[in-house]
Amino acid sequence: MKDKYKVLILLFLFISILLSSAYLFMPSHFQSLDDRVRDFYFNVRGPEKASDDVVIVDIDERSIKELGQWPWERDKFAQILTNLGNYGVGIIGLDMVFAEADKTSPDKLAKKWGISKKNLPDYDLILSHVVAQTPTILGYVFDFNAKNTKDAPQIPAIFIEKNKPEREFLPVAYGVLTNLEVIQKNGYSSGYMNNIPDATGVIRSVPLCIKYDDMVYPSLAFEMYRIAVDSKKVILTYSSGGIENIELGSQEIKTDRFGRLYLNFRGPAKSYKYISAVDVYNNTADKKSLEGKFVLIGTSAYGLMDLRSTPMDSVIPGVEVHANIIDNLLNDDMMRKPSWVEIANIAAIVIISFIVIFMYSRLSLTMLMIIYPSTLFALLYANYYLLFTEHIIINSLFPLSSIIFSLIGILGVNYLFETRQKDMIKGKFASKVSASVMDDILKKSDTNTLDGAEREITVFFSDVRGFTNISEAMGNAKSLIKFMNEIMEPMTEIIIQEDGTVDKYIGDAIMAYWNAPLDVENHADRAVTASLRQLHNLKNLNAKLRKNPEFKNVTKMADENNIPLVDIGIGLNSGIAIVGEMGSTKRSDYTAIGDPINIGSRLESLCKYYSSRLNISNYTKNMLTGKYIFRFLDLVTVKGKVEPLEIWQVHDFDSEEEDEPLFYSSKKELLRELDFYHKAIDLYKTEKFEDALNIFKVLNEWENKSNLRIYDIYIERCEHYMEFPPENFNGVFVHTTKS
Repeated sequence: MKDKYKVLILLFLFISILLSSAYLFMPSHFQSLDDRVRDFYFNVRGPEKASDDVVIVDIDERSIKELGQWPWERDKFAQILTNLGNYGVGIIGLDMVFAEADKTSPDKLAKKWGISKKNLPDYDLILSHVVAQTPTILGYVFDFNAKNTKDAPQIPAIFIEKNKPEREFLPVAYGVLTNLEVIQKNGYSSGYMNNIPDATGVIRSVPLCIKYDDMVYPSLAFEMYRIAVDSKKVILTYSSGGIENIELGSQEIKTDRFGRLYLNFRGPAKSYKYISAVDVYNNTADKKSLEGKFVLIGTSAYGLMDLRSTPMDSVIPGVEVHANIIDNLLNDDMMRKPSWVEIANIAAIVIISFIVIFMYSRLSLTMLMIIYPSTLFALLYANYYLLFTEHIIINSLFPLSSIIFSLIGILGVNYLFETRQKDMIKGKFASKVSASVMDDILKKSDTNTLDGAEREITVFFSDVRGFTNISEAMGNAKSLIKFMNEIMEPMTEIIIQEDGTVDKYIGDAIMAYWNAPLDVENHADRAVTASLRQLHNLKNLNAKLRKNPEFKNVTKMADENNIPLVDIGIGLNSGIAIVGEMGSTKRSDYTAIGDPINIGSRLESLCKYYSSRLNISNYTKNMLTGKYIFRFLDLVTVKGKVEPLEIWQVHDFDSEEEDEPLFYSSKKELLRELDFYHKAIDLYKTEKFEDALNIFKVLNEWENKSNLRIYDIYIERCEHYMEFPPENFNGVFVHTTKS
């Protein structure tokens, strides 16, 4: 027993010193983990009531649809500010910057076309006059990378740094992007819009002030609040360790030593009152919702990309971060890290380690299973209480680690002193099985083939076209299942023959992938080969199905509608995905997840839109080494994605022996059609829409054209762009739905 206590003392000293040293000397390595624990607390707490004094005027999808694409003409925006002023708002903050002149302004257009601009309105000047006449606070952006010599906007307040040490604790910017001079000079004041996420990309704290050119500048939300409380002086009080607090009148704002405010988020996106910008523009907004309020103008539209991640929502409009700052300042309930927190965190590590090691080591395993979860819960609750009742941030990770490591330690010590007994039991058991069997089991248990990992794969999605009509025509479930099995069997066999992995069957669809769990050379080519083999097999498959009298209703339906009995669409995409065994302890499956999977599914869905049978992404096409007949379909952004994606149709193998490509009479005629088609695409991409339109119309009249819809699509687009010439055309089409 004495030996055991000596080991426990050494264990206590080891864990206490190890965790204390890690906390003191390597905080950045563990900060993100601690932040995630705190995020968990926020989500356990859930949303709480947001301040009614903060309102967001939202440039939402409806506003863009009714008022036109963003950026709007400045006279429209000026009208919104004018109407807000008439509503009697308290103060307006602009979560945007007008850095360039309005190119749609009549005077600018007149100058461009050499027309007299006498008496023509200047939209920038109109906006500047409205900014001067309304309680508008302008936004601007600091640059922490590129350096320039531009002056930041003047702030009508005094910023005093009290007891400032030589070291700089505020974030330091090197450049600034401000509004047009004609607008900037008419604003009463301005605030920067920078909300800096942490290393994990989540906004948990915000800098209330930033240093630029040896001057202190406030954030947009902080400046709005300062003006609202009518304080002309801001005092930043320092200690040797950094900023202690920021004084604003009689209010002491607790920040961390870098001047960052830890936000007490009210909830996920749309926690505050949102009013559509078009309602303000049309003067149909509720005056009571705006009168005397803090009004922030920003956007929730996905296309404008002002989206952020917070502990309570992975996608939240950036303007709502400013709203949370104002709310926290109004209610003085922001999170804070007092100076004594460092000592408290170290004390927690030592005390918890002592209790678990010296008290819990005496408990039986049954009691330990009861007490241990209770201790974890008590610690979590204590942190939760301090965070949301006292608004004090205490480190959660290291105290939790103390409990876990100490428990592991005492279990290890108990194991050490029980080894002899366990060795005896193991010896008796080992005598009943051979050593070779034991070795084989151990070798298999050590394999990591099914462990989660990032792998480059080519993902495959296929779908039976017109499945709803097939199921209705079939008449009974038994026949329908038999019909689908007749389809899935040869399709699956082809995938397996090409070394693919069938992931799952989703009704009438198949998901598969190549290069997981084992390596497959040229996996993109193998996937395309399997896909084309499936399409070639449709002829024989349809003939076989037609011979079965059980499927006569489906055959009749297909003949009446002049469609194939069975037709499929396939989508392929390549990229880095996460593959491995996923699920619960009782039920799991080896599968793949990630963006490449989602894109592959979208490509399959878009077969209907483009009237194609095999769509691949440019990522897959770039990996192919074999010869195939391609058709460029589109440059798009699919639903849920921002980065443009090239979509290509694969007609067939480009084989010298093959003169009858899939669903087409002659390879020579197909290549001739594609040659004309790609010339039209090149004209379309270079904005020569009329020339492209002429070719598309000619191709659309071909009797044996290989694609029934693609020409209609581009004819419609060319005619649209000829009537409404696009600005900054890049050829990208946005798919807002899955198909």
